[in-house]
Amino acid sequence: MPQIIKPLSADGEIELAIRHLRAVDPLLGPLIDTHLPFQFDSQQPPFIALTKSILYQQLACKAGTSIYTRFVSLCGAEESVCPDTVLSLSTQQLKAIGVSGRKASYLYDLANKYKSGILSDDTVVKMDDRSLFTMLSMVKGIGSWSVHMFMIFSLHRPDVLPVSDLGVRKGVQMLNGLDELPRPSQMEQLCEKWKPYRSVGAWYMWRFVEGKGAAGSGVALEDGVVQPLQQVEPQQDGHQHQHQLQHQLQFVEPVNGIGNMG
Repeated sequence: MPQIIKPLSADGEIELAIRHLRAVDPLLGPLIDTHLPFQFDSQQPPFIALTKSILYQQLACKAGTSIYTRFVSLCGAEESVCPDTVLSLSTQQLKAIGVSGRKASYLYDLANKYKSGILSDDTVVKMDDRSLFTMLSMVKGIGSWSVHMFMIFSLHRPDVLPVSDLGVRKGVQMLNGLDELPRPSQMEQLCEKWKPYRSVGAWYMWRFVEGKGAAGSGVALEDGVVQPLQQVEPQQDGHQHQHQLQHQLQFVEPVNGIGNMG
């Protein structure tokens, strides 16, 4: 049987993670002493959190919030945001509140995967990290970075290393005194020692970069609210955007996740 791994929101897990990171990586000690520990925000079910992540893509947080508010109003209430409701909305209705045709297709694809039973809130929270990454990456418009952010900030998975995140890469570069940004393979090697709490190590990389005022910080704190900075996912046709924009992912109820990435 796979080992059950507690979410970071479970009692005492953050303390265990910090103690582990101090022991295995002395370079993290000063950062842990200086910066706030991992922060948790409000709770949302996975389908709503994934829907929100799609709506916020390529938008500043304020603009994303405005569209999401109109979207919730269109659905009737936030608790009414479900696959059936999303599928009942026309592209014209979505366009009227500022949702592009491309994003509408992403929302429909997510809702259809829920409707068909490929995904469900229950399976999402119980799936091991590797399987979850594979399944969510099949949803149109949800790339590896979005999956990693969802796993860390919505499911509180403890051992996720977002190797493509510019903020984490920059933090690892600065922490280890590297001349260049580490490649994904280097990230895996350099952060291997953080297992099974690489999510928390990534958190401190964001804080480290933010504190130094360097570009590329992946997660910002505004008025005590966690705000991942949206790194635009590659489009379905393969074109890669290089800039970052703000994005906010909310949290879901603490649940036990199993397995880990890498």
